[in-house]
Amino acid sequence: MQNPEVHLIAGTRPEAIKLAPVVIAMRAAKRVTPVLVASGQHPAMVAQALAAFDLEPDVTLPVERVTGSQPELMTALIEQLDKLFEERKPSAVIVQGDTTTTLAGALAAFWRQIPVVHLEAGLRSGDLDSPFPEEGNRRLVGQIARLHLAPTSLAATNLLDEGIEPERVILTGNTVVDAALTVVGRRPELPKELQTEGRMILVTAHRRESWGEPLDRVLSAVRTLLNHYPDINVVLPSHPNPKVREQVEAGLKGEKRVVITDPLPYPTLARLLSEAYLVLTDSGGIQEEAPSFGVPALVLREVTERVESLAAGCARLVGTNPSTIVAEAMRLLDDPVARAAMTANGNPYGDGKAAVRTEEAVADLLGVAAPRRPVLTLVPSVGA
Repeated sequence: MQNPEVHLIAGTRPEAIKLAPVVIAMRAAKRVTPVLVASGQHPAMVAQALAAFDLEPDVTLPVERVTGSQPELMTALIEQLDKLFEERKPSAVIVQGDTTTTLAGALAAFWRQIPVVHLEAGLRSGDLDSPFPEEGNRRLVGQIARLHLAPTSLAATNLLDEGIEPERVILTGNTVVDAALTVVGRRPELPKELQTEGRMILVTAHRRESWGEPLDRVLSAVRTLLNHYPDINVVLPSHPNPKVREQVEAGLKGEKRVVITDPLPYPTLARLLSEAYLVLTDSGGIQEEAPSFGVPALVLREVTERVESLAAGCARLVGTNPSTIVAEAMRLLDDPVARAAMTANGNPYGDGKAAVRTEEAVADLLGVAAPRRPVLTLVPSVGA
């Protein structure tokens, strides 16, 4: 008897990174047949991310983009995914997170009456305008998913508070922890230009709401820190948008201890993160990964749905006010004890076994495994 086919839909680099450990776990268990689908949203970046795990897409959908608008992308994604699901007839579809691909994959599967599994379900900011459109996307997927795989107990509670039946909510932990630990465990070599001396600060500001004036404020704070601490170096992978790159280079012009790069391959970025003294970021993924390496995160946003980081103390919201960024960074640069205390409680996002729990939950959903473990069993933190 042939194993049921499960499609895992990735359109962006973070989706590919978080789905890769699940594919590996499914192949190891041999109870379902995973099919990695690159939706066509960012096909080159998806392929690059998967290569870090020695994976490649099983299917890459042809999506043409002219205007770059969300309606254009959504229409093309649903059309291509519907054709794929009609041809292959998967037993379940796994979507991750809250991107346009996530929503398109969930809708296309729902319309074909294919069970939707939502990986990293239950994140909520409570504000439809922030982050936009991600908050709306994940709430919409939450209405049609058959199985909700929550990364944290808070995310699971959010789902239960919205009326989701408890038997459809499984607390797995976050697969990004699995991914980061796997990749860094391989000790990928850093390019020579990234092999800095002294204390290294990693800076990422890729979200659209960070562009323009907010990014200028962040760059101003970075300059202040460089002028105050002669032993620090900054690595800043810039967004590929040419205007953003120009803004970054103009904002840090003349600074000798700054390396501005193109977007980095995931193994390189993960290795840098693991060796950073401090990270300034607006990335949700980095907020989840940094605690596994004992790296404090100063979050360049006014609101974050990763509130577990704030509760655990491993991240602080600083927004983009230069004086706030500088004050919080100086506190950690001046006081190693304060820095160590921020990540002393381990990683609130899991223990590196989320992919195995995900495989077990999907196998149970499809009737090819023994009954799953009790619902909402707490996932121990790393180092607990």
